[in-house]
Amino acid sequence: MTKSLSARPRPGFATFEPEPRRDYLDADGEIDFVALQASPDFQRLRRRAVRFALPATVLFLVWYLTYVLLSAYAPGFMSQPVFGAVNVGLLFGMLQFVSTVVITLLYGRYAKRRVDPEVDAVRALVDQR
Repeated sequence: MTKSLSARPRPGFATFEPEPRRDYLDADGEIDFVALQASPDFQRLRRRAVRFALPATVLFLVWYLTYVLLSAYAPGFMSQPVFGAVNVGLLFGMLQFVSTVVITLLYGRYAKRRVDPEVDAVRALVDQR
């Protein structure tokens, strides 16, 4: 018989056996957070969370800084009426609240679809407790 046919199959490699779970608990049964943080599932969770949070934060800060700088250095532009007693500055100020709500709703949707499944995967690593 050839070596490839007589070799004992390793779990998770060309077999239907699941990959053995790595133990993320220390000798006392407590979670080993350093090992858990180094796990591929946790790293994927961090990437997923940062993938939305970083661009959204940068975008919002640029939008807010633009509002503040226009208020300070372009009062003529900010005081132009849009309709009735509403001027550009007031409109931009109200849009700050709108953008905050929109970002919050978008993050909730993103977290439910992309982040929460990763949280469940990381949680499953230590559910053997």
